[in-house]
Amino acid sequence: MMLKIEQDLWDKGYNYIACIDEVGRGCLAGSLVTCAIIMPKGLLIEGVNDSKQLTPKKREVLYDIILDAALAWGIGELDWTQVDEYNVKNATKLAMVQAVENLRDKEGKKIVPDYILVDAEKLNIAIPQLNIIHGDARCHGIAAASIVAKVTRDRQMDEMHKLYPQYKFDKNKGYGTKVHIEALLEYGPCQIHRKTFIKKILDRNQQLSFI
Repeated sequence: MMLKIEQDLWDKGYNYIACIDEVGRGCLAGSLVTCAIIMPKGLLIEGVNDSKQLTPKKREVLYDIILDAALAWGIGELDWTQVDEYNVKNATKLAMVQAVENLRDKEGKKIVPDYILVDAEKLNIAIPQLNIIHGDARCHGIAAASIVAKVTRDRQMDEMHKLYPQYKFDKNKGYGTKVHIEALLEYGPCQIHRKTFIKKILDRNQQLSFI
């Protein structure tokens, strides 16, 4: 079932199908990370699913298996200042296109896909595409991309935790958890917080302090 969309395209003669997903769209801090990946025809890796449905340990295991099998993969990234500048929807699309442009095989050779499958978004790119709602739950390749993007970003946030331990980025990965918001209100924002995302939280707290 998870390979049906890709199989239909393989049957039509498309060979290099790049599947794309993003991670970090709703975070208060950190980059927005995307992955584009081209998997071999007919390969179904057991356990590959929407990254949000998997444990961190399972994602780490699958990350290595996926990249070992992939024909090509690429990462796109827009940092917190760019998410603020472009807004999160435009930043997502830009980072997805970036991931496609960064597709490389194991020898480092640039690979141009002949079709792309995208989770939800429609991209401004001169390649035939299909935009799939909840693609990471319906399409094996998009689920694989979501796992690679998630592990890549989680590792980034673990490094950011070393710089800013008070926010517990190693636990919340920049998402707006109760502990993260409490730390934000206590210590104020750090360099990697998205200003447009935290404004309401800080404004509301300021209003409450005057009551």
